[in-house]
Amino acid sequence: MTMPTVPFSDLSKHSKRVAETVERVHRVHIKRRDGEDLFISTARHDREREETAEVAARMVSALLSSEEGTEVVLHALPRVFPWVRHLSGDERQQFIQDLLDATHDAIDLDVHATLHRVIVEWRATARILANPALTAQLTQQLPDEDHGEVLAP
Repeated sequence: MTMPTVPFSDLSKHSKRVAETVERVHRVHIKRRDGEDLFISTARHDREREETAEVAARMVSALLSSEEGTEVVLHALPRVFPWVRHLSGDERQQFIQDLLDATHDAIDLDVHATLHRVIVEWRATARILANPALTAQLTQQLPDEDHGEVLAP
């Protein structure tokens, strides 16, 4: 079943209908013109989604805690992230370690953005490595000049 989308401006006019829809489908996408979109869900559905994410995170964490599990994850990695074929063996190991750390953040700290960031950053690395000209350009020796401190964005 696809999730219904409701314009933000319709919420107040049709709040009863929106509430009935949420009860029926458990989650509604609220489209906004002047801000980030929202989701409205039932509390039960949200708890179930959190539990599903926690179970999956704990499963990955448990797999990565043993050498055999790490081998299984390494074998499965290209099916989950096809772009890992552009990473070296050491880079794949580092990606797995970063996934493990981010998974622990999700489980222990309820911080899910770290996992998203890890995947985005490693996918960007793979995209660069997939383009030999770009890889050569970005890995060439830099001049010995010092241009000063680089400030954080």
